[in-house]
Amino acid sequence: MTDFNQTALSRTLENVAPDHYIPAEKPFSTVIRKGQTIRIEDSYGQQAIDTLFYRADDYSERYSNQDTMRAQNAAYISTGTKIMSSEGRVMLTMTADSCGRHDTSAGACSCESNTVRFGHDTKYLHACRDNFVAEIARYGMGKRDIAPNINFFMNVPISPNGGMTIVDGISVPGDYVELKAEMDVLMVISNCPQINNPCNGFDPTPIRVLVWNEEA
Repeated sequence: MTDFNQTALSRTLENVAPDHYIPAEKPFSTVIRKGQTIRIEDSYGQQAIDTLFYRADDYSERYSNQDTMRAQNAAYISTGTKIMSSEGRVMLTMTADSCGRHDTSAGACSCESNTVRFGHDTKYLHACRDNFVAEIARYGMGKRDIAPNINFFMNVPISPNGGMTIVDGISVPGDYVELKAEMDVLMVISNCPQINNPCNGFDPTPIRVLVWNEEA
């Protein structure tokens, strides 16, 4: 849960480096340098933020949800979680979490899954997979480079028999996570456009991404 340590308190809008506002339903990407801290803010609450990480100088090394869950022996990620790569290396460490519920099992929505789950009339609707494809194309990657992702602030209870259900998010306006980069990473976000399940409260909203340098 929340980590209100002195280091976090020293990060202010006065010493922030990049400060990005990502509109509802849109993709975003940026490179985070080793030692920098990134804050992903759920500005309005109940907004799923689908996120991928790639090693900045070699995109073939990317986020691994399996290695991350195995390293923590936990299904969810929170303060202290080591974000692991497909090569078994630590990409980032989560240093603060004001919400406490972040999924890394349910994956990203797609037009195809929308059609199966919600009916053929939803196929035209935009989806996270489309956002990811459009954004990673800027870096010379394609569909095969989309790995299972993190869903920050998405509430996915897991039942004793292993079943998963997407339910109402518990995040409130201003909730955030902070992660410190342990290597140079490319972060790719889809600010989820889903309106057919409660992951966004049926109302996608803007988010904010802030970056601080190591000395902040």
